[in-house]
Amino acid sequence: MVALDIINNLANFVIQTISNTGYLGIFFLMVAESALIPIPSEIIMPFSGYLASTGKLNPILIILAGAVGNLVGSLIAYFIGVKLGREFILKYGKYVLLKKSHLEWTESYFKKYGDRSTFVSRLLPAIRTYISLPAGVARMNLKKFVAYTFAGSIIWSVLLTYVGIALGDQWTKIRHYSDYIDGAVIVGIIIIIIIIAKKKIGKTESS
Repeated sequence: MVALDIINNLANFVIQTISNTGYLGIFFLMVAESALIPIPSEIIMPFSGYLASTGKLNPILIILAGAVGNLVGSLIAYFIGVKLGREFILKYGKYVLLKKSHLEWTESYFKKYGDRSTFVSRLLPAIRTYISLPAGVARMNLKKFVAYTFAGSIIWSVLLTYVGIALGDQWTKIRHYSDYIDGAVIVGIIIIIIIIAKKKIGKTESS
């Protein structure tokens, strides 16, 4: 019940913020989400998509505001990792609901898949919020971090915005489709990996 109240309060806050401030609200909310403040993009972007379906907002500008906000927030988290380090994150992460187990799992994921994990993670629930921290701690190349993060953020913003447009005033039902969305994203990632792997194999064989 407490968790449901928190979600409802967050949803109301997001709705009021975007309704009153439009694209600027979308930008700052997405900055907050990627800077480790628990405001889910699964509420921000679909509601914005719903507003686009009514003609109140432009979907292209929604996507840009969301993706740029994601990038800025991710850079904040990245530089927290660079400047303050792992011990600081472990000590104070609890204040933004970041548990030690979350950080360790994200670190393991980053070490296993390398720089490109920052792209893939933008499309996955939970880990997308935290992946910038180990990238910063590891001092990942900043240009690569920006490129991978922005590319993943664009795709995520497009997906959620158009789900909101498709659902219209039923946008709150996105929670009923979240498993399907996650599944579709994972399948898409697998297909991309297979295509890249085949291209690399083809280049190796031709050389």
